[in-house]
Amino acid sequence: MIAQSLTVNPFPNSFLKCHRPNPGFLSSSVSLNVSRWNEAMSMRLSRERTVGTTVLASKEQSSSYNSEKKRKVVEHICLLKAKKDLSEEEEKDMLDYLYTSQYQMGGIVAISLGRISNENVENYTHGVFMRFQRKEHLVKFYENPFYSKVLKEHVMPYCHGLMNVDYETEVEDDILPIFRKGEDFNFGVEFVLLISFIQSAFGGPAEDALESLKRLTAEFPSLIVQSTQGSNFNLSSEIYTHAVVIRLRSVEAFEMFVGSSDYKEMWSNKFQPIIRTQLPVHFSVDPVGTEIM
Repeated sequence: MIAQSLTVNPFPNSFLKCHRPNPGFLSSSVSLNVSRWNEAMSMRLSRERTVGTTVLASKEQSSSYNSEKKRKVVEHICLLKAKKDLSEEEEKDMLDYLYTSQYQMGGIVAISLGRISNENVENYTHGVFMRFQRKEHLVKFYENPFYSKVLKEHVMPYCHGLMNVDYETEVEDDILPIFRKGEDFNFGVEFVLLISFIQSAFGGPAEDALESLKRLTAEFPSLIVQSTQGSNFNLSSEIYTHAVVIRLRSVEAFEMFVGSSDYKEMWSNKFQPIIRTQLPVHFSVDPVGTEIM
């Protein structure tokens, strides 16, 4: 069962508190005006939220699941294998440079990163999630000299391996979910699930399994802020055919979701019979402020 391999093993995460987003960061190529931002922010932050204590059995089905307007985006996952003797100072330096790279390059609309909390078979220690507007922005990101320098001088000296996964997906066509802005995205848990389906599963069973997971995540807005999934097109990590990223509201929400009978039953019936391998990792995202360190 997948839930059994996701036992939370928290690490000290004080280093995350140094990562501060730029409050003025909005990509100039996205035509979303200030009044829409203020209206969306006001509506989103004023709604009542139920976190952690919600009984999982009392599901809330999102009425807009099939009707809401969607926008395509491209998402990038980078998993790192840090050296065992990595110091807190080295870790801070690595994550600071990765986080602030969004301010030096165009096209990045959202980013989160942190130390992976669960043991995993591939021994990855840190995760980075980025969202881009379009594929061409991702291509430019890989080719950008600044990013190459960050990897050479501030990442690879502290790591002995990394893996990149990229996929196209859809999100609600509204400024807060696109940019992952607002109170809902300030903190929580990023759950990254990499999957490799067997060849015979394509064209039916694999798509049905992913759709079942999409429907299930939509049923728990009190636990889950956003969920995306897509087919991996990065040839360097083609061992994994698909990726799923789920932002949960808290560690408690994460434990409730992956430990629920609904999730376990779905995984056992829909995924387990048709996957070759899987890699589930998760990391905490701390509250963020308004300074850039």
